Amino acid sequence: RLDYLPETQEDAARQLADPEGAYISRYAVGRDYHKVLRKRLQSLATRIEAAAGPFGYRVFTDSAPVLEKPLARNAGLGWIGKHTNLINRHDGSWFFLGEIYTDLPLPPDPPQTQDHCGSCTRCIDVCPTAAIVAPYVLDARRCISYLTIELKGAIPEELRPLVGNRVYGCDDCQLCCPWNRYAKLSAEADFATRHDLTTARLLELFGWDEASFLARTEGSAIRRIGYARWRRNLAVALGNAPRSDAVLQALRAARPESPPLVQEHIDWAIARQSGTA
Repeated sequence: RLDYLPETQEDAARQLADPEGAYISRYAVGRDYHKVLRKRLQSLATRIEAAAGPFGYRVFTDSAPVLEKPLARNAGLGWIGKHTNLINRHDGSWFFLGEIYTDLPLPPDPPQTQDHCGSCTRCIDVCPTAAIVAPYVLDARRCISYLTIELKGAIPEELRPLVGNRVYGCDDCQLCCPWNRYAKLSAEADFATRHDLTTARLLELFGWDEASFLARTEGSAIRRIGYARWRRNLAVALGNAPRSDAVLQALRAARPESPPLVQEHIDWAIARQSGTA
Protein backbone atom coordinates (compact mmCIF):
# COMPACT_ATOMS: atom_id res chain seq x y z
CA ARG A 1 0.00 0.00 0.00
CA LEU A 2 1.13 3.55 -0.66
CA ASP A 3 -0.19 6.69 1.09
CA TYR A 4 -1.47 9.40 -1.25
CA LEU A 5 -3.06 12.19 0.83
CA PRO A 6 -1.49 15.40 -0.58
CA GLU A 7 -2.84 17.87 2.00
CA THR A 8 -4.55 17.91 5.38
CA GLN A 9 -8.11 16.68 5.67
CA GLU A 10 -9.06 20.10 7.00
CA ASP A 11 -7.90 21.71 3.75
CA ALA A 12 -9.85 19.17 1.70
CA ALA A 13 -12.99 19.71 3.79
CA ARG A 14 -12.65 23.48 3.37
CA GLN A 15 -12.61 23.16 -0.42
CA LEU A 16 -15.57 20.78 -0.36
CA ALA A 17 -17.56 23.28 1.70
CA ASP A 18 -16.96 26.08 -0.83
CA PRO A 19 -19.85 25.95 -3.35
CA GLU A 20 -17.84 27.95 -5.89
CA GLY A 21 -14.79 25.72 -5.52
CA ALA A 22 -14.32 22.51 -7.51
CA TYR A 23 -13.79 19.38 -5.44
CA ILE A 24 -11.58 16.70 -6.99
CA SER A 25 -10.97 13.45 -5.14
CA ARG A 26 -7.56 13.77 -3.55
CA TYR A 27 -6.24 10.61 -5.16
CA ALA A 28 -6.45 12.33 -8.57
CA VAL A 29 -4.82 15.73 -8.01
CA GLY A 30 -1.29 14.42 -8.69
CA ARG A 31 0.28 11.93 -11.07
CA ASP A 32 -1.79 8.93 -12.17
CA TYR A 33 -1.39 6.35 -9.41
CA HIS A 34 -1.50 3.45 -11.89
CA LYS A 35 1.83 4.60 -13.32
CA VAL A 36 3.43 5.30 -9.95
CA LEU A 37 2.46 2.01 -8.32
CA ARG A 38 3.24 -0.11 -11.37
CA LYS A 39 6.74 1.37 -11.43
CA ARG A 40 7.18 0.65 -7.72
CA LEU A 41 5.86 -2.90 -8.07
CA GLN A 42 8.11 -3.60 -11.05
CA SER A 43 11.09 -2.33 -9.07
CA LEU A 44 10.16 -4.66 -6.22
CA ALA A 45 9.78 -7.62 -8.60
CA THR A 46 13.24 -6.89 -10.03
CA ARG A 47 14.71 -6.91 -6.51
CA ILE A 48 12.96 -10.21 -5.73
CA GLU A 49 14.34 -11.68 -8.96
CA ALA A 50 17.85 -10.58 -8.01
CA ALA A 51 17.50 -12.42 -4.69
CA ALA A 52 15.48 -15.49 -5.71
CA GLY A 53 16.27 -15.96 -9.38
CA PRO A 54 13.85 -15.87 -12.33
CA PHE A 55 10.19 -16.36 -11.39
CA GLY A 56 6.74 -15.90 -12.86
CA TYR A 57 4.85 -12.77 -11.89
CA ARG A 58 2.48 -10.01 -12.95
CA VAL A 59 1.85 -6.67 -11.28
CA PHE A 60 -1.56 -5.05 -10.72
CA THR A 61 -2.98 -1.87 -9.25
CA ASP A 62 -6.67 -1.34 -9.88
CA SER A 63 -5.96 -2.55 -13.40
CA ALA A 64 -7.66 -5.95 -13.71
CA PRO A 65 -10.46 -7.91 -11.98
CA VAL A 66 -8.29 -8.47 -8.90
CA LEU A 67 -10.08 -8.47 -5.53
CA GLU A 68 -7.62 -6.04 -4.02
CA LYS A 69 -9.38 -5.17 -0.78
CA PRO A 70 -10.17 -8.76 0.32
CA LEU A 71 -6.63 -9.79 -0.62
CA ALA A 72 -5.22 -6.88 1.39
CA ARG A 73 -7.40 -7.82 4.36
CA ASN A 74 -6.25 -11.44 4.08
CA ALA A 75 -2.65 -10.20 3.96
CA GLY A 76 -3.17 -8.33 7.24
CA LEU A 77 -3.13 -4.77 5.84
CA GLY A 78 -6.44 -3.77 7.43
CA TRP A 79 -10.17 -4.43 7.51
CA ILE A 80 -12.88 -3.46 5.05
CA GLY A 81 -14.94 -0.66 6.57
CA LYS A 82 -18.65 0.00 6.33
CA HIS A 83 -17.93 2.31 3.36
CA THR A 84 -16.25 -0.69 1.62
CA ASN A 85 -12.77 0.90 1.70
CA LEU A 86 -9.84 -0.78 3.40
CA ILE A 87 -8.88 0.79 6.74
CA ASN A 88 -5.57 0.39 8.53
CA ARG A 89 -5.72 0.94 12.29
CA HIS A 90 -2.54 3.02 12.32
CA ASP A 91 -2.79 4.81 8.97
CA GLY A 92 -6.46 5.26 8.07
CA SER A 93 -7.61 4.68 4.50
CA TRP A 94 -5.94 7.31 2.29
CA PHE A 95 -3.77 4.83 0.41
CA PHE A 96 -3.53 2.88 -2.84
CA LEU A 97 -3.15 -0.88 -3.10
CA GLY A 98 -0.90 -2.81 -5.46
CA GLU A 99 -0.23 -6.50 -5.98
CA ILE A 100 2.32 -8.86 -7.44
CA TYR A 101 0.85 -12.20 -8.47
CA THR A 102 3.69 -14.70 -8.30
CA ASP A 103 4.44 -18.43 -8.43
CA LEU A 104 7.01 -18.14 -5.65
CA PRO A 105 6.14 -20.24 -2.55
CA LEU A 106 6.05 -17.29 -0.13
CA PRO A 107 4.87 -17.70 3.48
CA PRO A 108 1.52 -15.94 4.05
CA ASP A 109 0.96 -13.21 6.62
CA PRO A 110 -1.92 -13.65 9.08
CA PRO A 111 -5.18 -12.02 7.95
CA GLN A 112 -6.90 -9.08 9.61
CA THR A 113 -9.79 -10.78 11.39
CA GLN A 114 -11.11 -7.97 13.60
CA ASP A 115 -13.41 -5.19 12.41
CA HIS A 116 -12.82 -1.92 14.26
CA CYS A 117 -15.76 0.08 12.87
CA GLY A 118 -17.90 -0.83 15.87
CA SER A 119 -21.23 1.01 16.02
CA CYS A 120 -19.98 4.00 13.99
CA THR A 121 -22.15 4.94 11.01
CA ARG A 122 -20.56 8.27 10.03
CA CYS A 123 -19.70 7.18 6.49
CA ILE A 124 -23.23 5.89 5.92
CA ASP A 125 -24.80 9.04 7.31
CA VAL A 126 -22.60 11.48 5.36
CA CYS A 127 -22.85 9.91 1.89
CA PRO A 128 -24.43 12.64 -0.29
CA THR A 129 -26.42 10.22 -2.47
CA ALA A 130 -27.10 7.53 0.17
CA ALA A 131 -25.02 5.12 -1.90
CA ILE A 132 -23.98 3.09 1.18
CA VAL A 133 -27.31 1.30 1.41
CA ALA A 134 -26.28 -0.84 4.40
CA PRO A 135 -23.08 -1.41 6.37
CA TYR A 136 -20.47 -2.84 3.95
CA VAL A 137 -22.88 -2.57 0.99
CA LEU A 138 -22.37 0.10 -1.70
CA ASP A 139 -24.81 0.76 -4.54
CA ALA A 140 -22.28 1.87 -7.14
CA ARG A 141 -25.04 3.29 -9.33
CA ARG A 142 -25.56 6.05 -6.75
CA CYS A 143 -21.90 6.61 -5.84
CA ILE A 144 -20.57 9.99 -6.95
CA SER A 145 -17.23 8.42 -7.87
CA TYR A 146 -19.09 6.20 -10.33
CA LEU A 147 -21.34 8.99 -11.59
CA THR A 148 -18.49 11.42 -12.29
CA ILE A 149 -15.84 8.96 -13.50
CA GLU A 150 -17.14 5.61 -14.75
CA LEU A 151 -20.59 6.60 -16.06
CA LYS A 152 -20.34 7.40 -19.75
CA GLY A 153 -23.85 8.79 -20.25
CA ALA A 154 -26.02 11.33 -18.50
CA ILE A 155 -25.96 11.67 -14.73
CA PRO A 156 -29.48 10.83 -13.49
CA GLU A 157 -31.33 14.10 -13.00
CA GLU A 158 -32.54 13.25 -9.51
CA LEU A 159 -28.95 12.75 -8.35
CA ARG A 160 -27.47 15.91 -9.89
CA PRO A 161 -28.35 18.24 -7.00
CA LEU A 162 -26.71 15.77 -4.61
CA VAL A 163 -23.41 15.83 -6.51
CA GLY A 164 -22.78 19.36 -5.23
CA ASN A 165 -19.40 20.69 -6.32
CA ARG A 166 -17.75 17.28 -6.71
CA VAL A 167 -16.43 17.22 -10.29
CA TYR A 168 -14.21 14.12 -10.12
CA GLY A 169 -14.85 11.51 -7.48
CA CYS A 170 -15.89 11.91 -3.85
CA ASP A 171 -14.04 11.65 -0.53
CA ASP A 172 -16.85 12.29 1.96
CA CYS A 173 -16.80 8.83 3.51
CA GLN A 174 -13.06 9.10 4.14
CA LEU A 175 -13.12 12.69 5.38
CA CYS A 176 -15.55 11.74 8.15
CA CYS A 177 -13.91 8.46 9.20
CA PRO A 178 -12.48 8.65 12.76
CA TRP A 179 -9.64 6.29 11.84
CA ASN A 180 -8.29 8.83 9.37
CA ARG A 181 -7.08 11.00 12.23
CA TYR A 182 -4.08 8.67 12.00
CA ALA A 183 -3.62 9.18 8.26
CA LYS A 184 -0.29 10.61 7.19
CA LEU A 185 0.45 13.02 4.37
CA SER A 186 2.09 11.33 1.40
CA ALA A 187 5.85 11.54 1.06
CA GLU A 188 5.58 10.61 -2.64
CA ALA A 189 6.43 13.63 -4.80
CA ASP A 190 4.35 12.25 -7.69
CA PHE A 191 1.20 12.62 -5.58
CA ALA A 192 1.75 16.33 -4.90
CA THR A 193 -0.99 18.58 -6.26
CA ARG A 194 -0.65 19.71 -9.88
CA HIS A 195 -2.07 22.90 -11.39
CA ASP A 196 -3.58 23.99 -8.04
CA LEU A 197 -6.33 21.38 -8.41
CA THR A 198 -6.96 21.27 -4.67
CA THR A 199 -8.06 24.92 -4.67
CA ALA A 200 -9.47 25.32 -8.20
CA ARG A 201 -12.63 27.32 -8.89
CA LEU A 202 -15.52 25.88 -10.88
CA LEU A 203 -15.60 28.70 -13.41
CA GLU A 204 -11.84 28.50 -13.86
CA LEU A 205 -12.02 24.80 -14.78
CA PHE A 206 -15.09 25.30 -16.96
CA GLY A 207 -13.08 27.87 -18.86
CA TRP A 208 -10.52 25.30 -20.00
CA ASP A 209 -10.75 24.47 -23.70
CA GLU A 210 -9.94 20.93 -24.79
CA ALA A 211 -6.28 21.74 -25.44
CA SER A 212 -5.96 23.14 -21.92
CA PHE A 213 -7.68 20.08 -20.46
CA LEU A 214 -5.32 17.72 -22.26
CA ALA A 215 -2.25 19.73 -21.30
CA ARG A 216 -3.17 20.10 -17.63
CA THR A 217 -4.27 16.51 -17.15
CA GLU A 218 -1.26 14.96 -18.86
CA GLY A 219 -0.08 12.08 -16.69
CA SER A 220 -3.19 12.42 -14.51
CA ALA A 221 -5.97 9.93 -13.79
CA ILE A 222 -8.46 12.68 -14.65
CA ARG A 223 -7.68 12.50 -18.35
CA ARG A 224 -9.29 9.08 -18.69
CA ILE A 225 -12.82 10.53 -18.51
CA GLY A 226 -12.18 12.79 -21.49
CA TYR A 227 -13.10 16.41 -22.09
CA ALA A 228 -16.85 15.90 -22.64
CA ARG A 229 -17.45 14.12 -19.33
CA TRP A 230 -15.23 16.66 -17.57
CA ARG A 231 -17.51 19.42 -18.91
CA ARG A 232 -20.61 17.39 -18.03
CA ASN A 233 -19.46 17.17 -14.40
CA LEU A 234 -18.58 20.85 -14.23
CA ALA A 235 -21.95 21.84 -15.70
CA VAL A 236 -23.70 19.92 -12.93
CA ALA A 237 -21.53 21.57 -10.29
CA LEU A 238 -22.23 25.01 -11.76
CA GLY A 239 -25.94 24.23 -11.65
CA ASN A 240 -25.49 23.57 -7.93
CA ALA A 241 -23.39 26.72 -7.38
CA PRO A 242 -24.81 29.97 -5.98
CA ARG A 243 -26.73 31.89 -8.63
CA SER A 244 -24.60 34.40 -10.48
CA ASP A 245 -24.57 36.23 -13.79
CA ALA A 246 -21.02 35.04 -14.45
CA VAL A 247 -22.07 31.39 -14.17
CA LEU A 248 -25.10 31.90 -16.42
CA GLN A 249 -23.00 33.71 -19.00
CA ALA A 250 -20.36 30.94 -19.02
CA LEU A 251 -22.98 28.22 -19.40
CA ARG A 252 -24.81 29.98 -22.23
CA ALA A 253 -21.58 30.74 -24.06
CA ALA A 254 -20.45 27.10 -23.86
CA ARG A 255 -23.69 25.51 -25.00
CA PRO A 256 -23.60 26.01 -28.80
CA GLU A 257 -20.27 24.26 -29.34
CA SER A 258 -20.88 21.46 -26.81
CA PRO A 259 -21.81 17.86 -27.72
CA PRO A 260 -25.35 16.69 -26.87
CA LEU A 261 -24.29 15.01 -23.61
CA VAL A 262 -22.82 18.25 -22.31
CA GLN A 263 -25.67 20.38 -23.69
CA GLU A 264 -28.17 18.35 -21.69
CA HIS A 265 -26.35 19.08 -18.45
CA ILE A 266 -25.75 22.72 -19.38
CA ASP A 267 -29.49 23.14 -20.00
CA TRP A 268 -30.19 21.66 -16.56
CA ALA A 269 -27.62 24.00 -14.99
CA ILE A 270 -29.05 27.05 -16.76
CA ALA A 271 -32.53 26.18 -15.51
CA ARG A 272 -31.16 25.88 -11.97
CA GLN A 273 -29.27 29.14 -12.22
CA SER A 274 -32.31 30.88 -13.71
CA GLY A 275 -34.62 29.58 -11.01
CA THR A 276 -36.82 27.74 -13.48
CA ALA A 277 -35.87 24.19 -12.41
